[in-house]
Amino acid sequence: MPAELTEAEFSKHVNTKFQVRTDSETPIDLELDEVKGYSSRYKEHDGMERFSIFFNGPKQPFLEQTTYTLEHEQMGEFEIFLVPIARRDDGFRYEAVFNYFKSAV
Repeated sequence: MPAELTEAEFSKHVNTKFQVRTDSETPIDLELDEVKGYSSRYKEHDGMERFSIFFNGPKQPFLEQTTYTLEHEQMGEFEIFLVPIARRDDGFRYEAVFNYFKSAV
């Protein structure tokens, strides 16, 4: 069972590798580089979870903006929508944005 996709959970895994499954037989490694939380805004609904996660990936293959299956040693397997946001000398930077109501426990 995959871990909950929360800011706190991703923060535990900064600087670790996630494998992306594509049509290729060989998974692609992405390194979780940063987790950035967003403060609540004035008049915003209570109980919102809003954050972004950033990955560094290789030059090749380039990952188009779409939903991918990611796998992590501790977090398990889950689907995530990745957006390429920057080209770097050593590869590409990708972002996934989360914005949802926290479940009441």
